[in-house]
Amino acid sequence: MEPIQDFAALMSRLRSQKVRKRVAVVCPNDAHTEYVILRSLQEGFADFLLVADTPHLINADYIHRQYPDRVKVYEASSPDKAAQEGVALVREGHADVLMKGIINTDNLLRAVLKKEEGLLPKGKVLSHITVAQVPLYNKLLFFSDAAVIPRPTLEHFDAMIRYDVEVCRRMGIDEPRVALIHCTEKVNEKFPHTLDYVTLKERAELGAYGRMFLDGPMDVKTACDSHSGEVKGISSPVVGHADMLIFPNIESGNTFYKSISLFGDANMAGMLMGTIAPVVVPSRADSGNSKFYSLALACVCSE
Repeated sequence: MEPIQDFAALMSRLRSQKVRKRVAVVCPNDAHTEYVILRSLQEGFADFLLVADTPHLINADYIHRQYPDRVKVYEASSPDKAAQEGVALVREGHADVLMKGIINTDNLLRAVLKKEEGLLPKGKVLSHITVAQVPLYNKLLFFSDAAVIPRPTLEHFDAMIRYDVEVCRRMGIDEPRVALIHCTEKVNEKFPHTLDYVTLKERAELGAYGRMFLDGPMDVKTACDSHSGEVKGISSPVVGHADMLIFPNIESGNTFYKSISLFGDANMAGMLMGTIAPVVVPSRADSGNSKFYSLALACVCSE
């Protein structure tokens, strides 16, 4: 399978599969979410189960009337009830993907993380992966975690790498190149995450993550720019060619996300990992395109 190197290729892959994924959308009553639903229906890769709270049922009914064979509508008495119903649809096997509409992320996550009734299996780590199409980079760039884990532990880093490597492989990248991000290339006990990086590299060398390359600590420029590595005298399969960046904390990951989106004109997609099915939780500030590509990514990665 050829690697998917941009979002146009992602859409081509979805169309070629000729399989419609079932997407449960919680509170689909904002303009961006409606755009995503209608565009996905036009592209032909998804059917929808729209869970709307009673005051906004009219929005869901409007979409249903346009695609009566492809859209089902469920009524809930409140946004919280809508979240519970959306999660239940996934748990019971009626939907392959869960997507957030205009509901507050915290409200949706309460339902996703609810013991015995949520979507996160016991012992699993919840993490977020972002995929960026940056105009000045020659392929898609994957990174974690910009949204969920404030201060990753070794266990968190391990889970993030496992999840993200699997997403890369579903996107046709057989041997992902993973950079462990820090402000320098030095391991220093003052920065405990760099000690974790040493352990992660040892695990990678022993085959814990399958066929892949993992190196670090290194900064983002070194990970994505070969010249930077040459100047610093660093030789590695990852340097200048990173597919994936693992950030040391949520501040650095989120700042990177916002910076390349605003100043780098990057198109973005993202979803939660660790759950029994992909969960799309776009930010309120994300564009309609970003939300659309997030759903497309989730559909490619769903079982």
